[in-house]
Amino acid sequence: MERWFWCFQRDALILVLLHIFANMKIENLYKIYLDHPSIQTDTRQLRPGDLFFALKGPNFNGNAFAGRALELGAAYVILDEKPEGLDLLPPYTGDQLIFVPDVLGALQQLALHHRRRFDIPFIAITGSNGKTTTKELIHAVLSTTFTTYTTRGNLNNHIGIPLTILSVRPDAQLAVIEMGANHQKEIEGYCQYTLPTHGIITNIGKAHLEGFGGTEGVRKGKGELYDFLRSHNGTAFVLTDSPDLPAMSRGIPHVITYGTQNANFTGVPDTSRPDRRQSETFLHVDITHGAATGPIRTQLVGDYNLPNVLVAVAVGKQFGVPDDKIRQSIEAYTPSNSRSQLIRKDGNHIILDAYNANPSSMRAAIENFAHLPAASLDHKVLILGAMAELGPESPAEHQAIIDLIAQYPWQQVVLVGGDFRKLSHPYLSFANSKEAGHWLRGVGLKDAYLLIKGSRSVRMEEVLLPLEA
Repeated sequence: MERWFWCFQRDALILVLLHIFANMKIENLYKIYLDHPSIQTDTRQLRPGDLFFALKGPNFNGNAFAGRALELGAAYVILDEKPEGLDLLPPYTGDQLIFVPDVLGALQQLALHHRRRFDIPFIAITGSNGKTTTKELIHAVLSTTFTTYTTRGNLNNHIGIPLTILSVRPDAQLAVIEMGANHQKEIEGYCQYTLPTHGIITNIGKAHLEGFGGTEGVRKGKGELYDFLRSHNGTAFVLTDSPDLPAMSRGIPHVITYGTQNANFTGVPDTSRPDRRQSETFLHVDITHGAATGPIRTQLVGDYNLPNVLVAVAVGKQFGVPDDKIRQSIEAYTPSNSRSQLIRKDGNHIILDAYNANPSSMRAAIENFAHLPAASLDHKVLILGAMAELGPESPAEHQAIIDLIAQYPWQQVVLVGGDFRKLSHPYLSFANSKEAGHWLRGVGLKDAYLLIKGSRSVRMEEVLLPLEA
């Protein structure tokens, strides 16, 4: 009887709390955030004093972890459903629970409220390829001179972007926000609470074709950043070498251009050095107009990273970073997280570019690899994973990659998973990256150059796991 009465009392209390907090004003939540500015959405990362936002997704419901969050010391739990089995007995009290109509919406509204407290440049970056590298380079440059906050890793979606905004502290002088998207109207939504003052679209390519509805859908979706800048007196950094971006940027009040020619900031790969072969795969850049940095010797693999370097130079100059600091910060940047990493192992040189892939980035990586001066083609090995989220165009896009590969006499080609398995070709084929890894361990390559690339879902980094066992 007592247990039944307690359960009734507990459920009644939760209903009361739901009624009280369902319409809680964002200003009140913001006051709580100011006292507890560390936010977590995963109890595995939670520390005492954090705010826990109980987000929901297709395969998880954070409301179910409200009790666990309190046990771990969360100051407050923001939730939108009655959590099953939550014990409100001491040491937990009802006022530690903040019920809102929608947790994700509350998180985004809180981010907007926080963003409006800053009168500083917010630089938004989107594009089909190179977003994260560009963001990291720009952050490296700006951080030499300003207190700069930026997106951690690739937290560039509807959850990561508001969390990034809420991580910006009062001492901020600049913020750099990466925006990923796989369908139209997504970037438009991000802009509503990021309120970017400056923007960069790295390129328009064949990425997420299924969600965007084809290449034209990609152009419209990424162009939503330009639309926001155009209507809010913003500034765009525009790549003049792009076949799309100059026209898309028309009407934006302030445009700063970069590229190999006919731009405010220009540069070219330095191919004239006598040590070009010894430098192996790293990109060296000569800035030919707009800055006096001198040659920039990056630790980036591939000439396709040239626009990423040039826009970092352009942004640095726009905000007054000294030339020597621009050069030094770009040269010090080392890519990580399977993004064009150069790994030397067992006498082999491995370019691990396994974080993601689409037809545009795959083609650029293959062609760059084919033309690297560091080794002849008969010492180069391609290990490529399938490309995801291409929709009906997927078979044709995979066939186009196979046709491109056939133009060069590689030492060996290995194709892994997806539509590569459905098409006819003369190359080695494996169902998954682990099988390809076992092949690689057994073949005993020496003094070879390897390019390993594929979509995130194929997990091409696992090709190297047997080598490290």
